[in-house]
Amino acid sequence: MNLANLEQSIYNLVTETSTNLPKDVRRAIKKAKDAENAGTRAAMSLDTIANNIFMADDNVSPICQDTGLPTFKIKTPVGVNQIEIKEMIKKAIATTTGDAKLRPNAVDSLTGKNSGDNLGDGLPVVKFEQWEKDYIEMKLILKGGGCENKNIQYSLPTELEGLGRAGRDLDGIRKCILHSVYQAQGQGCSAGFIGVGIGGDRSSGYDLAKEQLFRHVDDVNPNEDLAKLEQYIVEKSNTFGIGTMGFGGEATLLGCKIGVMHRIPASFFVSVAYNCWAYRRMAVDINAETGEIMNWHYQDGEKIGFEEEAKAGNTQQGEVVELTAPISEEKIRSLKVGDVVKITGRMYTGRDAIHHHLMSHDAPVDLDGQIIYHCGPVMAKDAEDNWTVKAAGPTTSIREEPYQGDIMKKFGIRAVMGKGGMGPKTLAALEEHGGVYLNAIGGAAQYYADCIKSVDGVDLLDFGIPEAMWHLAVEGFTAVVTMDSHGNSLHADVQKSSLEKLAAHADRVF
Repeated sequence: MNLANLEQSIYNLVTETSTNLPKDVRRAIKKAKDAENAGTRAAMSLDTIANNIFMADDNVSPICQDTGLPTFKIKTPVGVNQIEIKEMIKKAIATTTGDAKLRPNAVDSLTGKNSGDNLGDGLPVVKFEQWEKDYIEMKLILKGGGCENKNIQYSLPTELEGLGRAGRDLDGIRKCILHSVYQAQGQGCSAGFIGVGIGGDRSSGYDLAKEQLFRHVDDVNPNEDLAKLEQYIVEKSNTFGIGTMGFGGEATLLGCKIGVMHRIPASFFVSVAYNCWAYRRMAVDINAETGEIMNWHYQDGEKIGFEEEAKAGNTQQGEVVELTAPISEEKIRSLKVGDVVKITGRMYTGRDAIHHHLMSHDAPVDLDGQIIYHCGPVMAKDAEDNWTVKAAGPTTSIREEPYQGDIMKKFGIRAVMGKGGMGPKTLAALEEHGGVYLNAIGGAAQYYADCIKSVDGVDLLDFGIPEAMWHLAVEGFTAVVTMDSHGNSLHADVQKSSLEKLAAHADRVF
């Protein structure tokens, strides 16, 4: 095999997966967008998502800044050297990371050190299988941490909040899948997709669930019972009112795919792999002799380009509140849940490592009145050796719940921004201290990168690019107030109302 051709083919596969959403996913998002009520927060979010899809494709840059953990599933003819293929995958991953098509995401679990090239023990994940065809099939999924953290596994029988007893039968499976959608809320960047694995053991069940994510969005399960269940789950999930980004609305789930395998008598697992709207998976067929791509998968049907949405820009209606840091407590307390804000001026990024650090250290900059953005951007150096932002959407905020309130009060921070909302400890601190939580649109990494006009500095870069504190000058950076300084939380409200709607499906009705 020509290894140079193979490495280039893999490079092209990784780039395409990271930057160009597949046709079937685009159509599902367009359908949800057309069905949403105009002028709502959900409609604004879907407009931003559509714009972001166009920008990522046009810029050949990551759709979402969290390019996830690359997982390859490969079928090879008998006699093909799998060791060579794995080495070419590693080279292509390191190169695409260096070219800012992937964010460096490989972190040593013991030391916390980022390898910088997405390579490390067990990474990337590469799984081989032999088959009798004469070409190589290579599948790749880039599944980010926000949606990966909303994966869930159930051991039947079990008791489920809102649904009661789930037994070892099809109805128990139904309840588990409905619950998996409810528990994800907006933290997994809804509206999303789910893959479900029934049976197996704990590890093979999750693998089966993730395998379902490689199916086409509009295919039909060959098992009649599972085909009916897939359709039922999507239909009923979209009555929960969770909506895009957890803002409420009509679209909560865009697809459900279910697989089944045998199990041992003592164990009955239902495993769910949740995927965000930025559903980045692709597959190619590769000539086993030349290493060149013969065929791209997911090419059937119309490709929705979202050019019109990109031209129209953000369609938010109503009043928009302009914010410039440092922000006064008086200004913050004038904001309420539902307000749309546009930020101009300075913001600072801060994720897990920064929050842990600030609990026991001084801040490297004066954060009084400032905005902390839960974001791990994709960064690159320009020709003058200056940092530029290639992708910069929000990360899931709930991970910072143990720290956030204390850090806000300690340093005088007035606003934190991320996605998916935060919990009661942060809400209490917002009320006591005078702060707000701003929800940016998850996955909209190109849209927000365009709002960042310069990188004015960086601190704690030894934590790695995603975890460093970047000083960003922004203009027209849009977000929604979803937790205010008066004890109100849109996230708590949506979770409460969606639980009531979930409970309405306790009895089998499909």
